[in-house]
Amino acid sequence: MTRTAPATAIAHAPSAASVAGPPARFGDLLAAEWIKMRSLRSTWWTIALTALFVIGCATVASLADHDGTASGPGAHGPRGFLPFDAFTPGAYMTLMLVSGSVGAVTIVSEYGSGLIRTTTVAVPARHAVVLAKAVVLAIVWTAVGAVISLAAFLVSQAVLDGRHAGVALTHPGVARALVASALLAPVCALVGLGLGALIRHTPGSVAATLFTLVMLPPLFSTSRQWSADVNHVMVVSAWKRLVQNWDDLPDINRVHDATVPGSWAVYAVWPLVAVALAVVVVRRRDV
Repeated sequence: MTRTAPATAIAHAPSAASVAGPPARFGDLLAAEWIKMRSLRSTWWTIALTALFVIGCATVASLADHDGTASGPGAHGPRGFLPFDAFTPGAYMTLMLVSGSVGAVTIVSEYGSGLIRTTTVAVPARHAVVLAKAVVLAIVWTAVGAVISLAAFLVSQAVLDGRHAGVALTHPGVARALVASALLAPVCALVGLGLGALIRHTPGSVAATLFTLVMLPPLFSTSRQWSADVNHVMVVSAWKRLVQNWDDLPDINRVHDATVPGSWAVYAVWPLVAVALAVVVVRRRDV
């Protein structure tokens, strides 16, 4: 004779939802993405070497200009503060490539290893995963960019102080240059994230990041208005405009100059479009 379970036992049987636990909160996703990033030693070695390279370039540039700099507070002439020693273009282009590549690999590596399948099973809301990656990338690279830009400036000005050519943090143009240089890394990291979500292939994503951030802008000259307009919407061009004190240059050298508000807008639009692209692509394409 078959015996049936009591009604009380059925009532107290655990449901599938209770066994699975509550859905992941956004804070949990942030913690998971932070664990993924900090557990990779290569990421921190890459950041450390990049920081040393950028600061080293500022030191070398300052030492090279030390002997050729006229002594006195007017050492830089009518142009005022020229931050080329503190913010050398070659060094910061390297920072752009590294941060953009790390941003791309952040999402591409999960597709390559198959971890993205586990992630999407645990968190069906794919857009939340992408946004968590974007927030962690932005926070980490903003901190890295702030440390690098401040250190490069302080080192370069310490060298130039030997010829009384250094400037203080309160000097006109310094704060803008520091903020623009600090935000350059997170902007490029988020651009890389968007390209990585779109391409899903490590070499292709890194190559696309290199082309978009560094190789594409020089193709558009500033000698003509239409070409200058295209050049000015590029990230590296916006950074150069925000770092340099173009307001002090003679009018003859101002060739279709970009505006400071427009350059800040470039800083805002690129990461927003990149993250939106990543969200759309991840939600619509299979893993």
